Formats: sequence, structure tokens, C-alpha cells
Amino acid sequence: MRSFEAATRIDAGPDRVWPVLVDVGGWRDWDSGVDRVEGSVVLGERLTIYATMIRNRPFSVTVTEIRPGEAMRWRGGLPFGGAVIERTYHLDAQDDGGTVLTVREDHSGPLAGLLGRSTPDLNPSFRQFCAGLKQLAERRATQPSG
Repeated sequence: MRSFEAATRIDAGPDRVWPVLVDVGGWRDWDSGVDRVEGSVVLGERLTIYATMIRNRPFSVTVTEIRPGEAMRWRGGLPFGGAVIERTYHLDAQDDGGTVLTVREDHSGPLAGLLGRSTPDLNPSFRQFCAGLKQLAERRATQPSG
């Protein structure tokens, strides 16, 4: 199994972070690692992600879990479970009102090694994603609600 992960502490509560996270259509505005995302974050919905680091290979995933303010999970990969890609976005509310965001992707299945050879190191991209989400959520947290 191959895994990638990044985490950051955000000075904003999950109620401010969650809307930024699930607005996948807006990711391109603050995360230069994403050109665009087609689809919506709805349980069972298919999303297609166009990443800048792999321009010629958009990838599709299915939203398999949504826990508002807590977690979102996507699943994709090769047909018949030959390789499974599971990405999780987790928000951990902190006692001081902040949030820890963790983005993790696991590759498993009998053909995961083959898939891994064609997948670049996603850790830098995940760190970039976390930094962009942190910046926007913190900026929004200083703005009045409404």
C-alpha cells in the first residue's frame, strides 16, 4: 500500500473550514494544484478532478462518505478493485476553536504497485492544498457571519 498525507492547523472552526472544503468548484481559485473539479460533493456523486501536475490525466472518484464539519471521503481506482484509491479529508475541532485539517490518500489492491509507478509524489500537492485552504478559511473567519 502507498499513502500520501498532509495536515495543517487552521485558526478557524470547522463551521468556517467545511464550506471552503466542500466548495470543490472554487478550489481552483485558491489551490493552484487544481485546474478544476466537475461535480458536486453529494454522497454517491461522481467527481472529476483536473490537477495541474497531471494535466493529461483527469481522474474520477465517487463521494463515499460525508460527515458535515468532520469528514469527506472519495474512492476511485481501476475497475474490479484492481487498484483502489481512497482520499479522506478530516477536520478535527480543537478546544481553542481551531481545526486540524488532514488530507490522506491510500492506494491499495493487487495492482496498486502498477498505479503507484505512474502516480507522482502527492505530498507536496497535499501540503499546497492545506496551505491554500488554511489561508482562505482564516481570512473568512475574520469576516462577519451572514
